[in-house]
Amino acid sequence: MSTAPLYGLLAEFPSAQQLVLAARRARHDDPHAHIEAYSPLAVEELNAALGTGRDRIASWTLLGAILGGAGTYALEWYSAVINYPINVGGRPPASWPAFLPPALEMTLLGAAVFGVIAMLRGAGLPRLHHPLFAVHAFERATSDRFFLLLRADAPGFDLSRARSLLDMLGPLAVTEVLQ
Repeated sequence: MSTAPLYGLLAEFPSAQQLVLAARRARHDDPHAHIEAYSPLAVEELNAALGTGRDRIASWTLLGAILGGAGTYALEWYSAVINYPINVGGRPPASWPAFLPPALEMTLLGAAVFGVIAMLRGAGLPRLHHPLFAVHAFERATSDRFFLLLRADAPGFDLSRARSLLDMLGPLAVTEVLQ
């Protein structure tokens, strides 16, 4: 009978301040660690303590807007000028004012679609199962507990060293999370 591989170590804290201090200490002790924090409310200092950078949602949204607008304008121009030019009342085939409303709409649609996809990818969604769902105490992450996870997939992860680090931070409990 084989056991499931280790996903990480989960430490439970009673307050947001202790979670932030634990995240800072864990990041300081191992800068290459994969650290995740779970909180029932927004904690301002937590992103800085975890060392997470800016997300890339804005740049993906801009890319979607540019591709949507430029692609639609190019498609309209190609179809009206190259593929099927029609002389309507002596107007030029490349009548850019007529091309702007659809291009604008596709700019907005491209930005929205790319932004939503980038947000879902950044959040790791869709995910039907997460190893933390098997931890009974993790149910309180949405009400009154704060959790810090040291993932085992980090380079140089050492279980005994990670456990001693978490024990030193004074959590309520430390749990091994299996995949």
